[in-house]
Amino acid sequence: MGVFFLDLGSISRVQVNQPAVIRHAEQIQSRRTVKKDWQAAWLLRAVTCIDLTTLSGDDTPSNIHRLCYKAKHPIREDLLRAMNMHDKGITTAAVCVYPARVADAVKALKTSGCNIPVASVATGFPAAQTSLKTRLEEIRIAVEDGAKEIDIVINRTLVLTGQWEGLYEEIRQFRQACGDAHMKTILATGELGSLTNVYKASMVAMMAGSDFIKTSTGKEAVNATLPVGIVMMRAIRDFYWKTGNKVGFKPAGGIRTAKDALTWLILMKEELGDEWLKSDLFRLGASTLLSDIERQIYHHVTGRYAAYHDLPMA
Repeated sequence: MGVFFLDLGSISRVQVNQPAVIRHAEQIQSRRTVKKDWQAAWLLRAVTCIDLTTLSGDDTPSNIHRLCYKAKHPIREDLLRAMNMHDKGITTAAVCVYPARVADAVKALKTSGCNIPVASVATGFPAAQTSLKTRLEEIRIAVEDGAKEIDIVINRTLVLTGQWEGLYEEIRQFRQACGDAHMKTILATGELGSLTNVYKASMVAMMAGSDFIKTSTGKEAVNATLPVGIVMMRAIRDFYWKTGNKVGFKPAGGIRTAKDALTWLILMKEELGDEWLKSDLFRLGASTLLSDIERQIYHHVTGRYAAYHDLPMA
């Protein structure tokens, strides 16, 4: 993804119609659904777009190893076989960990002969309240340890005080530090104050070279919501129309059920089309979502719901 000039003129004129966005989000939730075989197919698609994540203070090499095994084998083999999907190479899109755990994840995936990329949160995650020098160094360390994707987090102060040039310059430096690694820019939308700010921050992040824009760290009081998703997707669409560049979208935080995943897939299809329904342009940031999807697929195949011991989280 290249870096584009900061177009402050077009950004300053933007005003998001919040009531209209909220109304559209409510319609999406109440009207759209997929059933039976289609639902199973959509859920498998969702699995291939998950960044399987652990961001806990008690992460250890052993639970990172288990997470990587689950990323490689997200759905039980017999269930995939029953749907004739056992030979389709279904894995999650990535494994997402703290910088200190990148080397563990890279090692675990390499040992299992798997090429799933490791993503790492960086830049003072989740609050971005460390010095710029420290945040840049954190990116470099994660990349050196083998991270192929970096989920950076922006300094919310720059948005809340309207310092768009400062935000652009910071993200541009993050982009440079990432090198060949994909950069996903976390906007922490629950802390940006308004949907208008969400749109403006999305555009600045894309102009500064983001490969993806992401809703949340998962640590804010309010994380991925449909109104925010609609605004960010429309910013992606506007940016594509202006530049011809496709930027990916990643909702994260609070996405726990198969139904949640389907809603986000439907919204992506409606707002951006089928091209954005693959892992190169769509990710779901989640730690518990996969368990519920596997449970729904178990029900689809067997006609009954799984007991807790039927689907262990590896």
